Amino acid sequence: MPYTTLWSSENNLPMPIVERHGYGIGYADEIAADRDTYGVLWQRTLSRPREGRPEFGNVHSLRQRRAMRRLLCQVCSEPADRTDDGMLWLLPDYREDWPNWPEGMGNVEPPVCRACVSTSMRLCPKLRKDGGAVIRVREYPIIGVRGLVYASGTRQPVAVEDRTIGFDDPLVRWVRAVGLVRQMLGCRIVPFEELAEPDHQLVVVPQLMEGA
Repeated sequence: MPYTTLWSSENNLPMPIVERHGYGIGYADEIAADRDTYGVLWQRTLSRPREGRPEFGNVHSLRQRRAMRRLLCQVCSEPADRTDDGMLWLLPDYREDWPNWPEGMGNVEPPVCRACVSTSMRLCPKLRKDGGAVIRVREYPIIGVRGLVYASGTRQPVAVEDRTIGFDDPLVRWVRAVGLVRQMLGCRIVPFEELAEPDHQLVVVPQLMEGA
């Protein structure tokens, strides 16, 4: 199972959100580990990998954060593949959504290693359905977080929307983060065949039809 996948045993811990006047939000029983080095509040999540059932499509926030910060493969947690052409990413293929995709995009998906590309294309439901794109990225600065934004309420803060917030945005003080975001710069989409080792054939699963 992918390293960053959430398991059914890893339910969110109690999160009594309160307003920190003049600052934003926090936990009523907050401890130092609830915030990162940027001062951002993070969702509390148990760590019980491989207990229960995997919840595909849901990500364990702390493992995602670790993989993004250390540039680990989101599947096996080993160091992601990096060459002179850049770090390796595997993403759902959205090239038709806008020109030059994914250049400049804020991305919450950690990178991958070369060996896990074929496995991901075979087993990931989203990649099987929508297709995948392999990308080499030359620059990938950490720029912010993805999470639930709150606003000041009458008795307690009120959840407003889920969105990506940059560290330079004052709203970052009002977010409960679930994922670290890197910006993708200097992107080059790589043919799958380019990743195959001389003695290994990369298996690419055809895109599934809607409803399959």
